[in-house]
Amino acid sequence: MSDTATSPAQRRPNRGYGRWTPLWFLAPAVLTLFVIGIYPTIFALVTSFRRYNITRPREGFPFIGFENYVNVLTDSTFWSSLFLTAKFYVTVLPIQVVLGLAIALLLHKPGMGLLKSLARVTLVVPLATTYAVVGLIGRLIFNRDFGVANQALSVVGLGPIDWLSTPDGAFAAIVIMDVWQWTPFCALIFLAGLSMVPGEIEEAARLETSSKLALLRHVQLPYLLPGLTAVMILRSADVLKLFDMVFVMTRGGPGSATDLISIYIQRVGFRIFDLGTASAQAILLLILTIIISRLYIRLLYREVH
Repeated sequence: MSDTATSPAQRRPNRGYGRWTPLWFLAPAVLTLFVIGIYPTIFALVTSFRRYNITRPREGFPFIGFENYVNVLTDSTFWSSLFLTAKFYVTVLPIQVVLGLAIALLLHKPGMGLLKSLARVTLVVPLATTYAVVGLIGRLIFNRDFGVANQALSVVGLGPIDWLSTPDGAFAAIVIMDVWQWTPFCALIFLAGLSMVPGEIEEAARLETSSKLALLRHVQLPYLLPGLTAVMILRSADVLKLFDMVFVMTRGGPGSATDLISIYIQRVGFRIFDLGTASAQAILLLILTIIISRLYIRLLYREVH
């Protein structure tokens, strides 16, 4: 008898396993994704085409077409918040990319095994800290009377600065806290990209040139581009929805100095209770995020052959 022959008992399917069994395993994940992701998006899309103010339920929620979108696109405050968010993004991202790349290159150097292991563990700490906690830490650091920031400035004969009560100080404070939280993320992504560089190619390049810039540009950069693309996409989406940290630190103030687009949408939706307009703003941000992501993929992403 052939070794490949199977007995009837072996050919019999396992009891309890049927054609629907894989679907039962997938069902919890699909249901969770639908509840926390797909359904809210569909609800926001439908609501954006209605006059939906929850403080006036007797008026109903009539369909008004694109009126909410027209109101949003002609709202000067919306554009001011969006431009402030863009200013915040172009401020924090270059700092995070440069510092993250510098940290990754230091950790990629040969030697210092124990120190590099400790540094990798340390880099995870800011990422594991929730946005609200980062905001609370920021309020303590930049407190005018007993904050660490002013204590450090007093050592060199400067300050005290009323960080959270002045427009420039409050904006600088949220920039510093965002850089503190997300620079380690960039460093870890770039470190993963550097670990993909073939060792023999990198060693040969080090023998050919003593220029670290040339090594970075011609050997390491191709392996960093996929990670850089991911960083740009994730940080773009994250900045557009950044709310907790800024709200805890400044409430969008003083004035409108830190009134990022997410803070403005929250105010429209949950203080004015105009959920139709807030939903239209959120859908426009979703479209903007998709467009930006596609541009980054087209301009930056390169396959390494």
